Amino acid sequence: MKPVCSHLALVVTLLLLSAASGGSDKVKNITAVLGRSVTFSCALNNGDSVEGLYIQRVINDKEEKFINGFYNNPLPMEVPEQYQNRTTVNKTGLSVEMRDISVSDEGLYTCVVFINKDPNIFKILLRVKAEYSVPTITAVCGQRSDGGAGQACQLSCSAAGGYPRSAAGWAELNQSLIKVINNWSSADNESKTWTVNQTIMYTCDQPTNISCAIGGAVSENVTICERNLFSLVVIAAIAVVLVFVLLVIFVVVMKCCCGRQQNPGDPSEEVGMPLAECHSQQQRV
Repeated sequence: MKPVCSHLALVVTLLLLSAASGGSDKVKNITAVLGRSVTFSCALNNGDSVEGLYIQRVINDKEEKFINGFYNNPLPMEVPEQYQNRTTVNKTGLSVEMRDISVSDEGLYTCVVFINKDPNIFKILLRVKAEYSVPTITAVCGQRSDGGAGQACQLSCSAAGGYPRSAAGWAELNQSLIKVINNWSSADNESKTWTVNQTIMYTCDQPTNISCAIGGAVSENVTICERNLFSLVVIAAIAVVLVFVLLVIFVVVMKCCCGRQQNPGDPSEEVGMPLAECHSQQQRV
């Protein structure tokens, strides 16, 4: 039975490759999520009786590989092993479902519908996508090396498990102040999904809320260029000390002034009298 099926598949393939009538140059774009399923729909907008349907994979822009389908004859279709357990034909809906989508499934397909033995060919471009993980963002800020105002921050953004390859983008940052230090990405050998990382230097002189995005996934907000709490505490402590010193100096000066106003012949009076009495005495004088 297999040689007969193989011969039939070969004849059908040659027929499809040579058929020019009923074809369409338009390409239908569909997107599948990695690991899930997608449906190749070949439904027509007419009531003609359909005799058969094939889904084929276009390889190297010319060669076509049969995936699955049906034809109204007693001979069964020989489905390639890699598609036997993950494709299902819907004769009523004129479609083929493909499950457990991988990156290798991405590419151009042809959907061939036979009406009165005439092939109607439609092109379908399958794209595969996988959501990136929520990006992680790190920020390390410090004084600028050039001694300028503000701070210099080294920011890193990374995410994994996405497809296709994407780049990092930064929100709320002045693009003219960004200096890219490193762009790094790597594809997993098995899943072909990507891990993406970018590190930049950014200068700012006021608190700024930032986030990064990779392939549509957005990180949490992070605040950079915050005022240094330790510096604020030190400044406040210095201010308190200065105020205390000034108060001490004021008290000492006032005591000295009051001491000079005392009667030097009266030993019973203290050299330093209370500040209020000193003030009253100055008013009487």
